[in-house]
Amino acid sequence: MPNFIFAYHGGTTPSSPEDVEKVMAEWGAWFDGLGSAVMEPGNPVGMSTTVFHDRVEDNGGSNPLSGYSIITAQDTASAVAMAKGCPMVRDGSGSVEVAEIHEM
Repeated sequence: MPNFIFAYHGGTTPSSPEDVEKVMAEWGAWFDGLGSAVMEPGNPVGMSTTVFHDRVEDNGGSNPLSGYSIITAQDTASAVAMAKGCPMVRDGSGSVEVAEIHEM
């Protein structure tokens, strides 16, 4: 089965220890529900730097990446169905970009 990268955009930063615990529980439950499809749970990421041929921008671009995961799925439609359960998607605070990883 192919692997897919889930590139997370947006989301909110928890403001209290209680919020951190709640958010981590939501993500943990989602990953638990995905089971063995989770190849690498990934991590949040810091602000990105975009390198162009004539300049460098330190602003994260128009839709900054906030994290990633690697998932295995039968096909793109299956991966998209899995991404719809992401806590950021469910609460409307972010989005998930889904792309198949091509082995070279």
